[in-house]
Amino acid sequence: MILSDQKILEGIDNGEIVIEPFKKECLGTNSYDVHLGKWLATYKDAVLDARQHNEVQHFEIPEEGFVLQPGTLYLGVTEEYTETHNAVPFLEGKSSVGRLGIDIHATAGKGDVGFCNTWTLEISCTQPVRVYAGMPIGQLIYFLVEGDILNYYNRKQNAKYINRSEKPVESMMWKNSF
Repeated sequence: MILSDQKILEGIDNGEIVIEPFKKECLGTNSYDVHLGKWLATYKDAVLDARQHNEVQHFEIPEEGFVLQPGTLYLGVTEEYTETHNAVPFLEGKSSVGRLGIDIHATAGKGDVGFCNTWTLEISCTQPVRVYAGMPIGQLIYFLVEGDILNYYNRKQNAKYINRSEKPVESMMWKNSF
Protein backbone atom coordinates (compact mmCIF):
# COMPACT_ATOMS: atom_id res chain seq x y z
CA MET A 1 0.00 0.00 0.00
CA ILE A 2 1.28 3.46 -0.95
CA LEU A 3 1.05 6.19 1.68
CA SER A 4 -1.26 9.13 0.91
CA ASP A 5 -0.30 12.74 1.58
CA GLN A 6 -2.13 12.57 4.92
CA LYS A 7 -0.29 9.37 5.93
CA ILE A 8 3.06 10.91 4.92
CA LEU A 9 2.27 13.90 7.16
CA GLU A 10 1.31 11.54 10.01
CA GLY A 11 4.64 9.72 9.51
CA ILE A 12 6.47 13.03 9.72
CA ASP A 13 4.53 14.05 12.84
CA ASN A 14 5.36 10.80 14.66
CA GLY A 15 9.00 10.65 13.48
CA GLU A 16 8.64 7.58 11.24
CA ILE A 17 9.48 9.77 8.22
CA VAL A 18 12.01 12.61 8.29
CA ILE A 19 12.45 15.05 5.40
CA GLU A 20 14.86 17.97 5.88
CA PRO A 21 14.13 20.54 4.72
CA PHE A 22 10.40 19.83 4.56
CA LYS A 23 8.23 22.12 2.42
CA LYS A 24 4.52 21.40 2.48
CA GLU A 25 4.13 22.66 -1.12
CA CYS A 26 6.34 19.72 -2.25
CA LEU A 27 3.88 17.19 -0.87
CA GLY A 28 1.82 15.57 -3.61
CA THR A 29 -1.24 13.36 -3.37
CA ASN A 30 0.90 10.31 -2.60
CA SER A 31 4.51 11.46 -2.92
CA TYR A 32 7.00 14.11 -1.92
CA ASP A 33 9.07 16.05 -4.49
CA VAL A 34 12.84 16.14 -3.95
CA HIS A 35 15.31 18.53 -5.54
CA LEU A 36 18.73 18.34 -7.14
CA GLY A 37 21.44 19.35 -4.71
CA LYS A 38 24.32 21.63 -5.67
CA TRP A 39 26.90 18.84 -6.09
CA LEU A 40 27.54 16.50 -9.02
CA ALA A 41 30.35 13.99 -9.44
CA THR A 42 31.90 11.99 -12.24
CA TYR A 43 34.27 9.05 -12.04
CA LYS A 44 37.95 9.89 -12.55
CA ASP A 45 38.72 6.80 -14.63
CA ALA A 46 37.16 5.87 -17.97
CA VAL A 47 37.14 2.16 -17.05
CA LEU A 48 35.54 1.23 -13.73
CA ASP A 49 36.44 -1.93 -11.81
CA ALA A 50 33.80 -3.50 -9.54
CA ARG A 51 36.53 -4.90 -7.25
CA GLN A 52 38.35 -1.58 -6.84
CA HIS A 53 37.49 1.73 -5.22
CA ASN A 54 36.61 3.96 -8.17
CA GLU A 55 37.24 7.55 -7.16
CA VAL A 56 35.04 10.47 -8.20
CA GLN A 57 35.63 14.15 -8.60
CA HIS A 58 32.95 16.41 -7.14
CA PHE A 59 31.99 19.78 -8.59
CA GLU A 60 29.41 22.37 -7.74
CA ILE A 61 26.66 23.25 -10.20
CA PRO A 62 27.17 26.91 -11.11
CA GLU A 63 24.38 29.48 -10.87
CA GLU A 64 23.91 29.38 -14.65
CA GLY A 65 23.40 25.60 -14.52
CA PHE A 66 25.43 22.72 -15.90
CA VAL A 67 24.98 20.93 -19.22
CA LEU A 68 24.82 17.16 -18.85
CA GLN A 69 26.29 15.23 -21.77
CA PRO A 70 25.08 11.86 -23.13
CA GLY A 71 27.44 8.97 -22.54
CA THR A 72 28.54 10.23 -19.13
CA LEU A 73 27.32 8.92 -15.79
CA TYR A 74 26.83 11.75 -13.34
CA LEU A 75 26.27 11.16 -9.67
CA GLY A 76 23.97 13.76 -8.18
CA VAL A 77 22.47 14.20 -4.74
CA THR A 78 19.14 15.33 -3.37
CA GLU A 79 18.92 18.55 -1.37
CA GLU A 80 16.74 16.64 1.06
CA TYR A 81 18.05 14.45 3.84
CA THR A 82 15.51 11.71 4.62
CA GLU A 83 14.90 9.01 7.18
CA THR A 84 12.32 6.28 6.88
CA HIS A 85 11.68 4.04 9.89
CA ASN A 86 8.47 2.18 9.09
CA ALA A 87 7.99 2.32 5.31
CA VAL A 88 9.96 1.53 2.17
CA PRO A 89 10.89 4.70 0.25
CA PHE A 90 10.98 4.56 -3.54
CA LEU A 91 12.60 7.36 -5.53
CA GLU A 92 11.20 7.92 -8.99
CA GLY A 93 12.03 10.60 -11.52
CA LYS A 94 9.47 13.28 -12.15
CA SER A 95 7.75 12.96 -15.52
CA SER A 96 8.85 16.51 -16.46
CA VAL A 97 12.47 15.44 -15.90
CA GLY A 98 11.99 12.25 -17.92
CA ARG A 99 10.50 14.31 -20.77
CA LEU A 100 13.80 16.18 -20.92
CA GLY A 101 15.54 12.83 -21.48
CA ILE A 102 17.03 12.64 -17.98
CA ASP A 103 17.12 9.39 -15.99
CA ILE A 104 17.86 9.87 -12.28
CA HIS A 105 18.62 6.30 -11.33
CA ALA A 106 19.92 3.31 -13.21
CA THR A 107 18.99 0.68 -10.63
CA ALA A 108 18.81 2.14 -7.14
CA GLY A 109 15.30 3.53 -6.81
CA LYS A 110 14.35 1.64 -3.65
CA GLY A 111 15.57 2.58 -0.23
CA ASP A 112 15.54 0.31 2.81
CA VAL A 113 13.61 0.78 6.01
CA GLY A 114 16.09 2.58 8.24
CA PHE A 115 17.82 4.45 5.39
CA CYS A 116 18.93 7.84 6.79
CA ASN A 117 20.74 10.06 4.31
CA THR A 118 20.52 12.16 1.19
CA TRP A 119 19.88 10.17 -1.99
CA THR A 120 22.69 9.69 -4.50
CA LEU A 121 21.28 9.93 -8.03
CA GLU A 122 22.67 7.98 -11.00
CA ILE A 123 22.00 10.58 -13.68
CA SER A 124 22.23 10.04 -17.43
CA CYS A 125 20.67 11.84 -20.37
CA THR A 126 19.74 11.15 -23.99
CA GLN A 127 20.84 14.55 -25.32
CA PRO A 128 22.63 17.57 -23.82
CA VAL A 129 20.45 19.22 -21.19
CA ARG A 130 21.10 22.02 -18.70
CA VAL A 131 20.27 21.29 -15.06
CA TYR A 132 20.19 23.57 -12.04
CA ALA A 133 20.74 23.13 -8.32
CA GLY A 134 17.37 23.23 -6.58
CA MET A 135 15.31 22.03 -9.55
CA PRO A 136 12.68 19.37 -8.84
CA ILE A 137 14.33 16.08 -9.80
CA GLY A 138 12.29 13.23 -8.35
CA GLN A 139 9.59 12.13 -6.00
CA LEU A 140 9.62 9.86 -2.98
CA ILE A 141 6.80 7.35 -2.69
CA TYR A 142 6.38 5.42 0.56
CA PHE A 143 5.14 1.83 0.79
CA LEU A 144 3.94 0.31 4.05
CA VAL A 145 5.84 -2.67 5.38
CA GLU A 146 3.89 -5.66 6.64
CA GLY A 147 5.40 -7.46 9.61
CA ASP A 148 8.16 -6.76 12.07
CA ILE A 149 11.56 -5.58 10.84
CA LEU A 150 14.60 -7.46 12.10
CA ASN A 151 17.30 -5.73 10.08
CA TYR A 152 16.98 -1.93 9.77
CA TYR A 153 19.44 -0.52 7.24
CA ASN A 154 20.97 2.00 9.64
CA ARG A 155 21.73 -0.80 12.13
CA LYS A 156 23.31 -3.29 9.71
CA GLN A 157 27.01 -3.90 10.32
CA ASN A 158 27.70 -4.13 6.60
CA ALA A 159 25.65 -1.07 5.51
CA LYS A 160 27.81 0.86 3.05
CA TYR A 161 25.89 4.11 2.66
CA ILE A 162 25.16 5.27 6.21
CA ASN A 163 27.61 8.17 6.57
CA ARG A 164 25.63 11.38 6.12
CA SER A 165 26.75 13.22 3.00
CA GLU A 166 25.81 16.41 1.18
CA LYS A 167 27.75 15.19 -1.86
CA PRO A 168 27.07 12.22 -4.14
CA VAL A 169 28.60 8.95 -2.93
CA GLU A 170 30.43 6.68 -5.35
CA SER A 171 29.81 2.94 -5.64
CA MET A 172 30.96 0.88 -2.69
CA MET A 173 30.68 -2.40 -4.59
CA TRP A 174 34.39 -2.99 -3.89
CA LYS A 175 33.54 -3.56 -0.22
CA ASN A 176 31.63 -6.76 -1.13
CA SER A 177 33.31 -10.16 -1.20
CA PHE A 178 33.06 -11.83 -4.60
